[in-house]
Amino acid sequence: NDNVEYFIKKKLRVWCRVANGQWQLGMIQSTTADTSLVMLSTANVVKVSTEELFPANPEILEGVEDLIQLSYLNEPSVLYNLRVRYSQDVIYSKAGPVLIAVNPFKNVKIYGNDFISAYQKKAVDAPHVYAVADAAYDEMMREEKNQSIIISGESGAGKTETAKFAMQYLAALGGGSCGVEYEILKTTCILEAFGNAKTSRNANSSRFGKLIEIHFSAMGKICGAKLETFLLEKSRVVQLFNGERSYHVFYELCAGASPILKERLKLKTASEYTYLSQSDCLTIDGIDDTQKFHKLLEALDIVQIPKEHQERVFALLAAVLWLGNVSFRITDNENHVEVVADEAVTNAAMLMGCNSEELMVVLSTRKLQAGTDCIAKKLTLRQATDMRDGIAKFIYANLFDWLVEQINIALEVGKSRTGRSISILDIYGFESFKNNSFEQFCINYANERLQQHFNRHLFKLEQEEYEEDGIDWTKVEFVDNQECLDLIEKKPIGLLSLLDEESNFPKATDLTFANKLKQHLKTNSCFKGERGRAFRVNHYAGEVLYDTNGFLEKNRDPLPADLINILSSCDCHLLKLFSSKMRDKSQKPLMLSDSTNQTVGTKFKGQLFKLMNTLENTSPHFIRCIKPNSKQLSRVYEEDLVLQQLRCCGVLEVVRISRSGYPTRLTHQEFAGRYGFLLSDKRLSQDPLSVSIAVLKQYDVHPEMYQVGYTKLYLRTGQIGIFEDRRKKVLQGIVGLQKHFRGHLSRGYFQNMRKGALVLQSYVRGENARRMFDIEAKIHADSEASTGELTAVIHLQSVVRGWLARKRFKSMQRQKELLSVTTKSKSKAGRRTSEDKDLPLEQFQVQPSAMSDLQKRVLKSEAALVQKEEENTALREQLRQFEERWSEYEVKMKSMEETWQKQMSSLQMSLAAARKSLASENVTGQAGGRQDTSISPFGYDSEDTMSTGTPG
Repeated sequence: NDNVEYFIKKKLRVWCRVANGQWQLGMIQSTTADTSLVMLSTANVVKVSTEELFPANPEILEGVEDLIQLSYLNEPSVLYNLRVRYSQDVIYSKAGPVLIAVNPFKNVKIYGNDFISAYQKKAVDAPHVYAVADAAYDEMMREEKNQSIIISGESGAGKTETAKFAMQYLAALGGGSCGVEYEILKTTCILEAFGNAKTSRNANSSRFGKLIEIHFSAMGKICGAKLETFLLEKSRVVQLFNGERSYHVFYELCAGASPILKERLKLKTASEYTYLSQSDCLTIDGIDDTQKFHKLLEALDIVQIPKEHQERVFALLAAVLWLGNVSFRITDNENHVEVVADEAVTNAAMLMGCNSEELMVVLSTRKLQAGTDCIAKKLTLRQATDMRDGIAKFIYANLFDWLVEQINIALEVGKSRTGRSISILDIYGFESFKNNSFEQFCINYANERLQQHFNRHLFKLEQEEYEEDGIDWTKVEFVDNQECLDLIEKKPIGLLSLLDEESNFPKATDLTFANKLKQHLKTNSCFKGERGRAFRVNHYAGEVLYDTNGFLEKNRDPLPADLINILSSCDCHLLKLFSSKMRDKSQKPLMLSDSTNQTVGTKFKGQLFKLMNTLENTSPHFIRCIKPNSKQLSRVYEEDLVLQQLRCCGVLEVVRISRSGYPTRLTHQEFAGRYGFLLSDKRLSQDPLSVSIAVLKQYDVHPEMYQVGYTKLYLRTGQIGIFEDRRKKVLQGIVGLQKHFRGHLSRGYFQNMRKGALVLQSYVRGENARRMFDIEAKIHADSEASTGELTAVIHLQSVVRGWLARKRFKSMQRQKELLSVTTKSKSKAGRRTSEDKDLPLEQFQVQPSAMSDLQKRVLKSEAALVQKEEENTALREQLRQFEERWSEYEVKMKSMEETWQKQMSSLQMSLAAARKSLASENVTGQAGGRQDTSISPFGYDSEDTMSTGTPG
């Protein structure tokens, strides 16, 4: 009443539930003993019970990121807060340590490389699946402890997509050179094709559970992964309800296979196969099966499954489809049948690699051993149909397991047990349909186990730890589902134990099983018997009505020996492999007490216990996926449906325990070891508890924000961040100081090294310069000598050539004069001849003196010519000798130049060796921990004293 008066006085808003069951905001106008008049936001005034009013939060708190921030924590306030965020396409919110993800049923632009980079750099801290993955990665690297991300929610809440986004972020964060992160992402495509199907609640429902364990190296890079699957829904291969589809891969194969592949597999359209056409749903709006098939082929290539193995897989899928088309003909009044010999059985046998007649026999008869005789017993229509469907389910289930094995082989590249792994669990959500059978029971049992794990970590362990460590806190009540788990698991009268017991009785029926349940479990408050074969179980998420029809057969999952024999005789390598594994299991000796271990229910129970053991050894991070409406439409928010899921998830309890609890806890030793160096007073006791308390007091942490237990220190939300920030700043300051001091030492050492190097370089350069000068001086002297000799030769040549030219010129002048004299003599003689032609002959005789004179002159000229030719020959010989000497000088000069070049190279090598020797001495000095920091840079060995002699 005090609160009501306060709300009236302050005119504060309240929540009240109106006639249609919806929560609306309003203000209290007046109040009586038990009722209040409330004016709604629509201006209507309603009369409601005062006890049904809940305080509303101020408008400033509408749409907060974390529900812990709400001033008033109640169901309508939580619903409204999520609704406000959902209307703004903000689908992620926090409830303390739990992330709430509301399925938007549309693409929202909050994913991709830009967002991944932002969360990597810690540029944003808004709630997101990336933030959860980042927190798991950071904790794994910091604590060196395995992590897990547990994604839960009902069917259609978006668990599979959330798991894919978590893997996408981890692949980007831990991407290495081996490329295994790309293969991990592509496995999703394969698993969705073979393990997901359309149901009435979800167009891409996971019909199996999976745990993918991603391993990281010490450097934080992905080095391998392991995939584990649980309870594939085999019955979906052969039986469908209206509006549902079988596994995606069947439709993708029929739509996307190439014409050549279709011809080899004798494929037809999906509508022509009984297994697929028994439902009125062959397509999914907005989904292109052809495109999906091409992506599947790409993914199979990436995980290194050879083309020939891919075709074998598709052949077995086609064989399953053709098996569904196998029909039977009744042959007598006892409903015995025989197989109709048509294309269905022929194609199925061809694709399986067996004889069609043998397949027909196996499908219509069963061999019984009577002593030493073997009798073939005909099957009824129901038995033959079950046999045919059993073969189809066996092939598909084993094919799925084989694909998982191949994926694990591909993902094991470089995997090592480093103690650093993040496991992502994506398991089927809680299911409650109009008809619920054995599959829904197993699925809901798995969700009960996960809910207990959630309760254990967020409630049970929390409260137990507080009590054991002497922490004063307010206990938060929560719904414990242990009684429901006892109903299912307890021995010897638990539901699974009774199911196995009935499964081992040949004459037991589904009705006798239901009666046994009602007889033994009626005292459990979570169980309620119904008429006939039905019973109800009150699960944590609500009450579910189960029909025991098919429970015993599905739990036994029998496979006759005849079937194993024909599969082992098939030409198909994969079928031989599957049958050999089944034969090995069937041949193992079983004790009576172990017979129940072969049932499906007990196997699944063992898988769940193994899964829980794995998760118990990790630090869990929880993501709760919420389905906002049952019609799978965007922008539609059904409050009752959302509230039911929030109650099942225990969201309000999580927020309450987070408010009153201490999420951060460190042992006294851990806290003191991590933050003890922040103390300004080092004279305090080194006892971890004393150090821890001193640190808390030094930074004025309010007593309400922490508690000191017997062994641990407990801090409320946000407090550890204060110490981490201060620690980071101090460490940065220390690193900065160390950097400057190391820089000072390095600069001093560098200066000494530089001085020594400069002195050494000056000596080397001087030695090189002196050697170069000697070489150039010698070359210059030799060049000057050669130049003088050449000048003398040239001068001599010019003198000789001038003398020869003058001599030749004088000889030519004489010859010209002689010719002129001869010409004149001939002219005179001609004139005399013409004058004296009439004279007597005696007068024409030459005078002896003139002839003698001419002969002498000729002889003299010939002698002079011979002498000049001899002189010319001598001069040519001298010129040849001078040219030979010049060639020798050129060869000698070239040899001297080569010698000089070699000496220069030798000097450069000596300089390099000196530098290397100096560097080696410096490294040795550093490694030995220099005791004398003032090392003289002028110490040289005998090799530093270089000769100044002329090379060569």
